Amino acid sequence: MNSNRRALVLGASGGIGGEVAVRLVQRGWEVHALQHRSRMAGRRGNGIYWWRGDAMQRDDVMQAAKGASLIVHAVNPSVFQDGDAQSLSMLQHSLDAAVAGRARLLLPGSASNYAPSAAVAEDASQQPQTRRGALRVEMERRVGDAVAQGARALIVRSGDHFGPHAGHSWFAQAMVEAGRAVGSVRYPGRVGIGHQWCYLPDLAETMLRLVEQEERLDAYERFHVGGHWDADGTAMTAAIARALGRAELRVKRFPWALLRMSSPLLPMFRDIAEQRRLWMEPVRLDNRRLLAFLGEEPRTDLDTAVRETLYGMGCLDAAPPAPSAPARATLVPEPPPLDLALLERKLLERALQDHAAQMRGEELAIAA
Repeated sequence: MNSNRRALVLGASGGIGGEVAVRLVQRGWEVHALQHRSRMAGRRGNGIYWWRGDAMQRDDVMQAAKGASLIVHAVNPSVFQDGDAQSLSMLQHSLDAAVAGRARLLLPGSASNYAPSAAVAEDASQQPQTRRGALRVEMERRVGDAVAQGARALIVRSGDHFGPHAGHSWFAQAMVEAGRAVGSVRYPGRVGIGHQWCYLPDLAETMLRLVEQEERLDAYERFHVGGHWDADGTAMTAAIARALGRAELRVKRFPWALLRMSSPLLPMFRDIAEQRRLWMEPVRLDNRRLLAFLGEEPRTDLDTAVRETLYGMGCLDAAPPAPSAPARATLVPEPPPLDLALLERKLLERALQDHAAQMRGEELAIAA
């Protein structure tokens, strides 16, 4: 095992970064984190030493990463304008720090690198179908360049995230609204089309088990997490119904057409609308290499994972009683215009908030 157990986690206040940081602390690592305008700067909180800084600033990252053998890069830009350039800049700063310290960079990956396929292996040809997928391919290319310069890297790809703290996810931002009782679910996919999900606590545990095998890892390693495969697009919504104690749950269609019509005006809408093809055609990551390496994949059963997710989001007060009949999700017709207008207003408000934050010069990097 690596004797240097100091880690820098970029994105420790968010979803996957937070889950990884907590587990690193639990395993005895000295964990450092970078946060813009942090009130915790220079102090320890939850076992984490917080540095005041910004992932967009190379000097801040280089300083915080000194002495670290592991750098977890789990940040994304908080605004869509110039988002690609910001993502690449932040990653490059982490890569520069990894090269300078000969550290291992841990990068969460996704299925967006690939074209639709029933079983995608780690070495499969990358044919991104979206702008975000092309960005991921470029990010991984840069990771390869850094490895050639002396860094080490571990990329762990997975399906769409969900979990108690997965705020920036399809589950939390499109399907279910945090802090409110669930009356219905808006599903982005189509019945009969498979979709891959990944419970964030399981993903973080998988990453930690891989990191603990440093002596067995090559300089540049890539693994796929199987997570939960929804074979026909109904397993996730049915699990939500069971968690709510409902015998039946209404499922509304996601308004993709609205996003496409609005995308010329708002870059955020364009980016979201592009993701439609990843819901209409299945892309399944093959985890056989991971299973061969670790012997098993940490996996919480779907019902427990969904129940914990809804509870963490404030959608459940307590575990509900089991329904008297098997739960099922029922697809309902397209929502009325008023419902679409409400969704449009919420998305517009989010876009305007991001734009206002950028104009005020507020933090540009948030947890992934």
